[in-house]
Amino acid sequence: MSGSSGGTKDNILEFFVQAANQHDFTLDITLNVKGSVITGTLISANEYFNTLSETFEEGNEIAQFLSEQLAEAGQAAQNNNSSEAYFIHMKETKVYCGDSKPTPSKGEFLWRGKLAEIDGFFLGKIFEGNQKEV
Repeated sequence: MSGSSGGTKDNILEFFVQAANQHDFTLDITLNVKGSVITGTLISANEYFNTLSETFEEGNEIAQFLSEQLAEAGQAAQNNNSSEAYFIHMKETKVYCGDSKPTPSKGEFLWRGKLAEIDGFFLGKIFEGNQKEV
C-alpha cells in the first residue's frame, strides 16, 4: 500500500477499496474532495462496471457495444489481484458543494474517483432532513 504523505493515496482508504474489490465488501462513507463532500456507499469496481453496463443494455447498437465493454471491464477488475488500487467506486452517491442541496438531488447515482485526489474521509453517509436511513 502507498504511504500517506502529500500527493499519494491514504493507505487506510485504499485498504477499504481493496476489500470492496476483492471481497464484495460495501461501506457507507463520506469523502472530502477539493472542497466538495461526496457521500454514498463504497462498492467494488466489478459492481460499478456491471451496474453501469446495465444502463446501456436496451439501447441501440452503440449502447449495446458500450454495455459489453463495461461488463468486460467489470470482469477484468474482478480478476485483477493487484495489491494497489487507483480508483474508488460508490453507489447512492450525493455531492455537496457548500450549503446547497446535493447534486444529484434525486435518484441513485454511481460515482468513480481517483484515490490520490481524496483529501479525507469519514465512515457513514450524510442524509438529508427528509431522507431515512435504511
